[in-house]
Formats: sequence, structure tokens, C-alpha cells
Amino acid sequence: MLGMSQHLAMRSGNPALGEETFRLPRVASGDAMTVGGTVNKTALSLLLLLATAAYTWNLGLRGDPMVHTLTMVGVVGGLITALVTVFKKEWAPVTAPGYALLEGLALGGISVAFEARYPGIVSQAVFLTFGTLGALLMAYRSGLVRATENFKLGVVAATGGIALVYLIGFVMSFFGTSIPMIHGSGMVGIGFSLFVVGIAALNLVLDFDFIEQGAEHGAPKYMEWYAAFGLLVTLVWLYLEILRLLSKLQERR
Repeated sequence: MLGMSQHLAMRSGNPALGEETFRLPRVASGDAMTVGGTVNKTALSLLLLLATAAYTWNLGLRGDPMVHTLTMVGVVGGLITALVTVFKKEWAPVTAPGYALLEGLALGGISVAFEARYPGIVSQAVFLTFGTLGALLMAYRSGLVRATENFKLGVVAATGGIALVYLIGFVMSFFGTSIPMIHGSGMVGIGFSLFVVGIAALNLVLDFDFIEQGAEHGAPKYMEWYAAFGLLVTLVWLYLEILRLLSKLQERR
């Protein structure tokens, strides 16, 4: 088990798929996690997310004020459910679908706000998100992109740096200020968003590799739901960053 844990260390920059994720006893093959099972759980999670996102989206288009409340419920509930899932992985068969439903409420409300300001931006962001997922999955499966140790360390370090920048910005917002330029539509702001989108996309490669390794080492069946949750976290991050990038580009027109 120690050798297995060392081999899996640093497989993903995704906080939901960290070093300790698959440090679990091996189980019988019939009760073990599989890549196919994880794909099915991920697809179901995406359907749940899209269903609730469509609900708040439609409310927003009708101008229903309830959309604001549901968006906040999704944001806060999604965060709480995500934290519970990370610390109680065995609960993932329940909490991962719950996270998908709550995150859908949040994304639907956020998306309709972006769409009101920048018409057409949401369809572009959805297309680019799923296009990136498909392209990177094909590149990973074909061997064109490999999660080498240097690759993993670089992406993890960059992800940590981005998280630190966002944390500093969040703290600064309480004092009525923000980090200069990176949130604007100037070249620095667009360059920063391009960098963040790139790192979010590369985290998908690490997630694919980490999930594959977990299946090879016989993680328990409930880890399929946990792995689906982790992949969904990355996809949500990628979508939001693409929305942010596209909004900056539209502001320059």
C-alpha cells in the first residue's frame, strides 16, 4: 500500500483528487472501482447539473426574482456539500449527486447574469468547455498528452498559485480594493484569464490519469462517485474561467 500511495502522489492538482484519495484497501474485483463505472457516474452527474442549471436559467430569463435565492443556495450548498464529500469519501454516492444538483442551481443563475450582459456568451462557454474536455480526453487516450512527473508538478504548482492569487483578491475585497489589472479587460487581464483557463484544462489530464490509476489499484466501488465528483469540480472551474475570459474579450470590442 505504501508503494501504491507514493505512485499516486501528486496525480492531480484538483483538491478533491489529492494524494490521500486512493490510499484505501484493495477490494474484490466485483466491488472495485472501474474507469467505465466512473464515466457513467460522471455522465449522470453532468445530467443532474444540467437539469438544475436549466431550471434557474429559465427562471432568470423570465425575470423571476427567485433565481437570486436559488443561485445563493447553490453556491453555499455546493461548497458545503463539496467539503463534506472531500472529508467523507464513502458518502460520495449521495453527496456527489447532491453537489451536481446544487452546483447546477448556481451555474444557471450565474450564466443568465453573464448572458444578460453579453448575449451569446453562455453557448460559447458551454461549447468550449465540452470541446476542451473531449479534445483532452482523446489526446490523453491516444498518448499525445502524458501526465509525467514534471508535468504534474508544474500543473499542481500553477494551480496552487492561482488559488493563492484568488484568496488574496478575496481578502482584499473586504477592504474595498482588488489586485490591479488581472480582472480587467486589458492585455494583462486577458493574459491572466488565458493562463487560468489553460491550467484548469490541464487539470483534466491529471484527473484522467489519477482516476485511471485508482481503478488499476482496485479502489472501492464508491470511489467511482467520488472520482466523478472530482472531475465535475474541474469542469465547473473550467466553465467559469472560460465565461470570465469571454466576457473580457467582449468588453474590448
